[in-house]
Amino acid sequence: MRDNANSLLGRLADRAGIFAPLVWGYVGLLIFMIGDGIESGFLSPYLHTLGLSASAVAIVFTIYGFSAALAAWFSGTLSDLWGPRRVMSLGLAIWAVLEVAFLLVLRTRNEFAIAAAYGLRGFGYPLFAFAFLVWVAAATPRQGLGTAVGWFWFAFTGGMPTLGSLLASYTVPRIGSYPTLWCSLAVVLAGGVVALSGVSEPTGRKPLAGPGARPIRTLLSGVTIAWQQPRILAGCIVRVINTAPQFGFLVFLPIFFTETVGFTLAQWLRLLSLMFLSNIVWNLLFGIIGDKVGWRETVAIFGGLGSAVTTLLLYYVPRLFGANYYLVALAAVFYGATLAGYVPLSALMPSLAPKHKGAAMSMLNLGAGASAWVGPAIVAAFLRPLGVAGVMWIFSVLYVASAILTLCLRLPAETPEPALEASAT
Repeated sequence: MRDNANSLLGRLADRAGIFAPLVWGYVGLLIFMIGDGIESGFLSPYLHTLGLSASAVAIVFTIYGFSAALAAWFSGTLSDLWGPRRVMSLGLAIWAVLEVAFLLVLRTRNEFAIAAAYGLRGFGYPLFAFAFLVWVAAATPRQGLGTAVGWFWFAFTGGMPTLGSLLASYTVPRIGSYPTLWCSLAVVLAGGVVALSGVSEPTGRKPLAGPGARPIRTLLSGVTIAWQQPRILAGCIVRVINTAPQFGFLVFLPIFFTETVGFTLAQWLRLLSLMFLSNIVWNLLFGIIGDKVGWRETVAIFGGLGSAVTTLLLYYVPRLFGANYYLVALAAVFYGATLAGYVPLSALMPSLAPKHKGAAMSMLNLGAGASAWVGPAIVAAFLRPLGVAGVMWIFSVLYVASAILTLCLRLPAETPEPALEASAT
């Protein structure tokens, strides 16, 4: 399974814009995320059938989300310290061991044990997936990095929740929810083995911080880089804004579209599917576009300004045209596409600090994790006083702000890069 740039697969990868020595990592990531995403569509109702209350399920998922955000933050600095491959191995081991623990304690129906096992399992997938993203950023030639990270997000979102949920839609009716969870463990292990055994590219097999790195300082660099290099902090804020509205939408748009617009729940779910199917396709396309027209320009114009417009379309199209499913579906497809305009940010951030790529990626991943609670928090604060229209305008203005911030993210060739006090030298 070893990658070979001269093999047929390697040549096809090169033509597709994938750095050939990493091709099996992408394949493994897709399989891993399919396994991780199998549970996404049915775990919550399944826990309800086991007797957990709605508040108990919310606690379980809150612990999981916090663990995932923390792991995403440290995936970059741990890659600096240990190397991305070792961090991926740690993520796979955490996922597998705690999934077995979770499956065993499910039978006890002990809420504390379930919350502990599943919540701590949240450390698994970000360490595996985002450490591979760091590997991609560190090893891929700069001229193809936008396309490379586009393929990363294609594999990531293609697995979770898209193909994972699709697989569960076949297995749950046939073998049941509990056996399906065991299937997810098998799929995750298969993906991990493919990625870790198939990629021999040397960059990710050693610490990115180089010999003589000081562990504490290297770990702290994931924090100190925020104020020592303000453009990295700005990039983190842009990443928060990228998906904060997406998570916020899931809080109130289902009610808006079913109770106000008049769609059925099934129609809303299909809208959501179309939105993310569009997002998956455009994740790849905007990676390619970013390499052609510029990462910063792509994020600012297509991501920031584009999402500002399509966010308002999600509200005003049904308000102006009523329950016209096809027009609203078109607005959802447009939003999913413009949301993908932020993909080149994953290439831009490590390039802003080429000597500290792991720390920069930690801040990017922190932004991704923080968006999961920032969006719902905005909804909680402003939905009652301002209504749906007010919240949509807030999100739209935030997208415009992200476009302005992105234009300030100049590469080191344009501005000198200061040294990090907390990183090893």
